[in-house]
Amino acid sequence: MTITPTSHTHSADVDVLIVGAGISGIGAASHLKSRRPGTSFAVLEGRDSIGGTWSLFRYPGIRSDSDMPTFGFGFKPWTHRKSIADGHLILDYLRQTVRENGLSEHIRFGHQVLSAEFSSSKGRWTVTAQQSGSRKQTRFTARFLFLGTGYYDYEEGFTPEFTGVEDFGGQVIHPQHWPRDLDYSGKRVVVIGSGATAVTLIPSMAGEAGHVTMLQRSPSYVFSAPAEDPITNAVNKLLGHQRAHRLVRRKNIMLTRGMYKACRRAPKLMRRLLIANVRRRLPKNFDVDTHFTPRYNPWDQRLCMVPDGDLFKAISSGRASVVTDRIERFTKTGIRLKSGQEVLADIICSTTWTPTATTPSNRSWTTPTWSGCRT
Repeated sequence: MTITPTSHTHSADVDVLIVGAGISGIGAASHLKSRRPGTSFAVLEGRDSIGGTWSLFRYPGIRSDSDMPTFGFGFKPWTHRKSIADGHLILDYLRQTVRENGLSEHIRFGHQVLSAEFSSSKGRWTVTAQQSGSRKQTRFTARFLFLGTGYYDYEEGFTPEFTGVEDFGGQVIHPQHWPRDLDYSGKRVVVIGSGATAVTLIPSMAGEAGHVTMLQRSPSYVFSAPAEDPITNAVNKLLGHQRAHRLVRRKNIMLTRGMYKACRRAPKLMRRLLIANVRRRLPKNFDVDTHFTPRYNPWDQRLCMVPDGDLFKAISSGRASVVTDRIERFTKTGIRLKSGQEVLADIICSTTWTPTATTPSNRSWTTPTWSGCRT
C-alpha cells in the first residue's frame, strides 16, 4: 500500500521483526530472548491481544486436536493433566510464556502490516504497519523477518455460496465469528461439515441444544483418544514435568508416526480397524457404512480425533445425529437436500471452511517463515 501524504509515519529499526503474536510468534520471540539476548526484536500484532487462533475463536468447546506435550513449546513443558486441551487452557499457557520471558515490552498491538519489501542492496526488510483506529503508520526495518501470521483470514472466514441462504428464517453462524450472546438452548442446530471444528462443536452444543445434526457431504475418519493420557500423567508424576517432557514428546511422536505409516502401508487393515472402533462406540443399529465409512484411505486426509469419544456419546444419547447428503438449497425453515429431505433448523453453523481456501487480502504468506540475508 502506498503511504499517503496525510499519513503520519514513524520509523523503527530492529534486528528481527516478528509478525503475529500467536503461538509461532511467541515461540520465536522466546527463543530470541533466551538464546540471543543481544538481538533486538519487535513483535507486530494486528489485534489487541496475544494468542492468535486461541484468542480469536470463541465457539463452544474449542480445543486442540493435537496433544499439547507435542504441540507446545519445547522450552516450556505442558503441565496440565489434559493432553487434548481446551482453548482457554492453551491461551493461559501462551500468556504465561509471554510473562515468564518478559515479552510484553516487545509486542506492539494494533499494528496491521500493510506491506513488506526486501532490499538486496541494503540486505534489509522494510515493513509498513498501520495502527488500528488511526491513519498513523510505522515503518520498520529489520535484517530478518519472521512471519507468524497463520493461515486464516482473520477478517472474514471462508463460507461456500449456499443457494437460498437469504431465505432462511433463523441464524447462520460462522465459527470464526461466534456471537458472544448466542442462545442455542432448546434450539435445533445444524452443523455443516464433518472436520475438526464440526466434531468439536456438536458434543459441546448437544448438552444445551434441543438437537444437533451433523450434515456432511461425505464421511471422514473419526477416532477417539483420551483427553487425559494416563501414561503421560504417570511419567510426569514420577519424573517431574521437566525431565519427563522429552520422553513424553518422543512417545507421542512415535505413536503418531507409527499410526501414519501403518495407514499408508496397510490401508485396508487400518480402515477396518478404524471403522470397527466407531462401530463399538455407537448403537448396534447405527448406519456406520453411510455416515462413518469414507471413500478414501486413512491419512489420504488428516484423521479427525475426538477426545474420550464425546461425539459418539452425543450421538448414542440421541442428542445429536448425522445426515450424509448434498445440499440443494436453504429454505425458510432449514436445508433441503438433494434427496428431497429437509433438515429443520433454528441455527445453522457452517464449518466447511478450510484455512487454505482463502488468504488474507493484505497478506501473501503463510507461517512460519524465516527470511533474511547472510553476512
